[in-house]
Amino acid sequence: MIRIYRILINIVYFFSPIIILIRILNKKEDRIRFKEKLCFISKKRPKGKLVWFHASSVGEVLSIIPLIEKLEKKKNINKILITTNTLSSSKVILEKKNLKKVIHQFLPIDTNSLSRKFLNHWKPDIAMFVESEIWPNFIFNIKDLEIPLLLINGRFTKKTFGSWKKIPNSAINIFNMFDLCFVQNQESKQFLKYFKVKKISDCGNLKYSTSSNKILESKKNFSKIFFNNKIWCASSTHFNEEEICAQIHVQLKKKINNLITIIIPRHINRIPKIMEKLKSMNLSVHKHSDNLIKKNKIDIYLVDVYGATINFYKIAQTVFLGGSLIPHGGQNPLEPARLGCKIFHGPNIQNFKEVYKLLNSLNITETIKNKSQLIKKININLKKPFRKSINKKKLETIGKKILDKTFLEISKFL
Repeated sequence: MIRIYRILINIVYFFSPIIILIRILNKKEDRIRFKEKLCFISKKRPKGKLVWFHASSVGEVLSIIPLIEKLEKKKNINKILITTNTLSSSKVILEKKNLKKVIHQFLPIDTNSLSRKFLNHWKPDIAMFVESEIWPNFIFNIKDLEIPLLLINGRFTKKTFGSWKKIPNSAINIFNMFDLCFVQNQESKQFLKYFKVKKISDCGNLKYSTSSNKILESKKNFSKIFFNNKIWCASSTHFNEEEICAQIHVQLKKKINNLITIIIPRHINRIPKIMEKLKSMNLSVHKHSDNLIKKNKIDIYLVDVYGATINFYKIAQTVFLGGSLIPHGGQNPLEPARLGCKIFHGPNIQNFKEVYKLLNSLNITETIKNKSQLIKKININLKKPFRKSINKKKLETIGKKILDKTFLEISKFL
């Protein structure tokens, strides 16, 4: 199977200049640093012990930030290399000014030759892949060099499981290359056990953990923008959910005159179509990227940039999390939960069912079946006193235990 994979990945490599050019034109690649994906390395390998993390995108990067902050305090670690695949994730890392030992690179395409070149240059003392990042050539070459290899916060869905079941011998071979697999839920643990993996640690989901660094405020003065207004936030919305939230706003506006609804779409490339739909409903829409004008006439505050979500979770007490009223499978509720928000969601949350189960038991999240229920719940929640600090404390306690336990296990390899 590895031979077939290597043929396919070499075909991808052959066409990669065209693929990368298209992505640059669509502003999905760095115009200068894209060469890193072809293993043109511009930075020298620093002296001393180097720890390497690979995380695919923004969510995976944010999940390991608290862990990296703890590792930075270890004097025997000189540098921490973080590789990612996406432009947005690189920006997140560069914004973390408190991380003094971190170097960021884009991961090269997983050909046998490029992975060897990368490893021979960086010579990591330990390699850690995050969640479901499985790159066979890198994995085989890491083990050939006898570098310790860990899977961090491993997460595998039923769909992923179904794909690997088609090539069971390859799956057994690849997953048993890891010296230790940390899993974030029981479903992922059973997935690995099926493929005869024995070295599994179920410390818990690192996404419960919180960065020790103070959250950077947006340049916009949110308290001034939303002063004297009742607000609720619809986040990570997908197709049709923005329209549903707008309809909810219209109904709630009859009861709450000073209401502003914040909508944060999952994919901002849909903004033009969302704007068109909202304006057809005679709603006054303000985009986050625009200068604020006529504050008292805003119905919908539409967030059209990435990376600003956390600022709205800080000021909103009520959040509806999208991808759940439609058959998508839900979105991860941990970010708004860590900031103390009360979270409402639809019934389609199979992608994060264990997380939602725990948060439901803590009365942080609540299921709604339809638009009518959501209107009722938001109306009640906006009118009653709400202490976000209570929810924040619940998550902080859980997150600290998971982080400390994971850090202790990793330290054994350092």
